[in-house]
Amino acid sequence: MYIKNPMEIENKSMDIIDEVMNDTSFSEEEKIIAKRMIHTTGDFDYRNIIVFKNDFIEEGKKAIFKGTTIFTDTKMAYMGINKPALKKANCELKCFIDDERVFEMSKALGTTRSACAVDLAIEEGIDIFVVGNAPTALFRILELVKEGKANPKLIVGVPVGFVGAAESKEYLREFDIPSISTVGTKGGSNVAASIINALLYMVVGR
Repeated sequence: MYIKNPMEIENKSMDIIDEVMNDTSFSEEEKIIAKRMIHTTGDFDYRNIIVFKNDFIEEGKKAIFKGTTIFTDTKMAYMGINKPALKKANCELKCFIDDERVFEMSKALGTTRSACAVDLAIEEGIDIFVVGNAPTALFRILELVKEGKANPKLIVGVPVGFVGAAESKEYLREFDIPSISTVGTKGGSNVAASIINALLYMVVGR
């Protein structure tokens, strides 16, 4: 016999995760996000590597409550974010990774499509960024901030991998921007989506 009801499975999972959260210094709302990240990855180590900065949760909730446009660096993150909750919050997602303009910019500039997608997002006035895969996207956002060309309201910075991922997140933590990041190589598009979902559920429920 096994549990078949999806909500029962999720609730049971959260109960199991709860058992390891007592030794953390997270606030109650930070725990909600951390638990969803752990639930998504099956990795308890996340409770030791998550860094919240500059009222990330409060600023995220405010932005979602008003309705906003959110940039994602990958289709996987785009697909993982709960669409009914987005609709309830009057928010929309943008992912430019397959945009023809991004292909052209990438060839011309000799850089990644992910970085070029950030430039396009800035041109369109987007100021909430969700990066789960590409360190170059996170570095590009921060370059534009340094140049005075971008002023993000919120950054989810959890790119995964061994080349530039840890460094891009460390760099993010130097900025006074509301952000969440992970220390080291762990992260991913699924993790990025879980963070936005947690914020959405806080504001509009499931």
